[in-house]
Amino acid sequence: MPHPHAVTIPRRFNGPLDSGQGGYSAGLVATFIDGPADVSLRRPVPLDSPLEVATDGDGDGDGDGTVRLLDGAGLIADGRPASGLEVDVPEPVGLDAAREATSRYAGDREGPFSRCFVCGLARDDGFHVFAGQVAERRVLASPWTPPAWAAGDDGVVRPEFVWAALDCPATFATLLDDDASLGVLARLRARIDAPVVAGREHVVIGWPMGAEGRKAHAGSAVLAADGSVLAAAQALLITPRT
Repeated sequence: MPHPHAVTIPRRFNGPLDSGQGGYSAGLVATFIDGPADVSLRRPVPLDSPLEVATDGDGDGDGDGTVRLLDGAGLIADGRPASGLEVDVPEPVGLDAAREATSRYAGDREGPFSRCFVCGLARDDGFHVFAGQVAERRVLASPWTPPAWAAGDDGVVRPEFVWAALDCPATFATLLDDDASLGVLARLRARIDAPVVAGREHVVIGWPMGAEGRKAHAGSAVLAADGSVLAAAQALLITPRT
């Protein structure tokens, strides 16, 4: 029988112009998984369209905690627990250095990511995570003050929005590798270690972790103002074929 859960990605939470932001979409899948999660995106995520969530226990799972996001019979994303996820986070970046780094943000006011609700320069209502390279380091950073609408009644940012903030700095971090091209998120493995509180200024960082062919790997983290790690992730990005 179909599982009663369904989700819809509102159009305002796009990444590319016509599909859901990868981190947000993966984070929605992760909300059906306890603890750290490993989510793969299989195709562009439809906007403003109900998507079915199939989990173990409804006849669609394979016994390993898998959660699947379905558009009819089409698989959009699948996720599973990632207990013990370890991410080697670099030395923290302070708020002043993060603010200065945004002057080197590689995003554009036109193009496929220009209206991404996390990193789009053409969005006035987004997260404004404009991660640029930190001086003399192979790390990107941006300040981030989560808005109240991204949080629950307790003021804590909802997990899917934390995952959203982890996506874009990892995506742009791959450009620190020579001859790299901007890819799209294919897989995000993330954990949230402590509450991210709306209205407080944080630092989001990203760093490259190597590439092979069209595949690139990167890490990202959300830091408190004192440098402590609140959330961390590993991303796999794929450069589209030309």
